[in-house]
Amino acid sequence: MALTKTRSKEKENQYKAKITWKEVKRQKVLLFWSAVMVIYGIIFYYLPLAGWAMAFQNYKPKLGILHSEFVGLQKFQTLFSDMTFIRVIRNTLAMGVINLVVTFVTAIAFAILLNEIKSRGGKKVVQTISYLPHFLSWIIVTGILHDMLSGSGIVNEILMNLHVIAQPINFFAHPNYFWPIVAFANVWKETGWNAIIYLAAITSIDPSLYEAASIDGAGRWAKIKYVTLPGIKPTIMILLLMNVGNVLNAGFEIQYLLGNGLVQKVSQTIDIYVLKWGISQGDYSIGTAAGIFKSAVSIILIVIANQIAKRNGEERLF
Repeated sequence: MALTKTRSKEKENQYKAKITWKEVKRQKVLLFWSAVMVIYGIIFYYLPLAGWAMAFQNYKPKLGILHSEFVGLQKFQTLFSDMTFIRVIRNTLAMGVINLVVTFVTAIAFAILLNEIKSRGGKKVVQTISYLPHFLSWIIVTGILHDMLSGSGIVNEILMNLHVIAQPINFFAHPNYFWPIVAFANVWKETGWNAIIYLAAITSIDPSLYEAASIDGAGRWAKIKYVTLPGIKPTIMILLLMNVGNVLNAGFEIQYLLGNGLVQKVSQTIDIYVLKWGISQGDYSIGTAAGIFKSAVSIILIVIANQIAKRNGEERLF
């Protein structure tokens, strides 16, 4: 292990470029635009974080951040003593995990199956059709879902014609159906778009590996298992790390548009809670505290996932 770390450090030192004025002048255009992006990030991403101070104040808009009363962690105590917020955390985590698992698996499976299509024209047609829903707004998607799942919609008609049900089901009146509906909507809308990255990773795999597998007598499933999946494993790990941090970004539009009083207990997410209490009710401090909690959990999830990925990577070296 020590030998491996020493070799990796030697490689890092070998590829380190010396920074000289000549190099700076040569890269001046790149450095200029890099500075522009850094300044942009500071102005629009870091300076607004000063607004987090509202979570530790009894914020009043007329007094502003500088003159509002400081209350410490009182808003966080109020937040976590509210059973509605606890239920909102459960809903957000549940829908976030379901969406992550389902969309992740379907995107990989779709990319692999699409890669197996031999006709280039057919592959392009299927790929184009599959990622078109990504460009539809959630208002259109929820409208399509309402039409499909309504009492006279195609889903109820098919189920009744197959004698699976005796009368139409109001899917949006049953809390048990809400999470699967949200997962289905995300899969239908994003699978084709998410598969583009995996298709690009598959095309970078050395074709000679497939030829060697064919010589060894491997069939299609064996090639997928022993060549394709290991070849796109680094891409899978990177995207998994990125998506784990977005688990609490379970969504806002679809839950807000599909939610109603009958499914409110399972449809509300942290973003809807922030909108309701932070803006509609005018309690900006509670809304900011909820937003800070969401950001903190996302950072923790990314760090944990990154450490697990690193540990597994180190174990595979030996």
